[in-house]
Amino acid sequence: MNRLAATAMNILRLLPRATLILMLLAAPVLAVPVMRADTGHTIEAPAHKNTSVGFVLLISLQRG
Repeated sequence: MNRLAATAMNILRLLPRATLILMLLAAPVLAVPVMRADTGHTIEAPAHKNTSVGFVLLISLQRG
């Protein structure tokens, strides 16, 4: 009975550490489907402002 109690105490002592390691390893794997499911937030570049400088340069070069 003493050997069984020692084995049980050893397992109970290592259980929190093993649980923490498994949680740290599983967190990125479990986070990937959550990130793929959320398609509402898309980062896009701001719209390019057209200043028409190219058109003005084209007209002025054709006149010269």
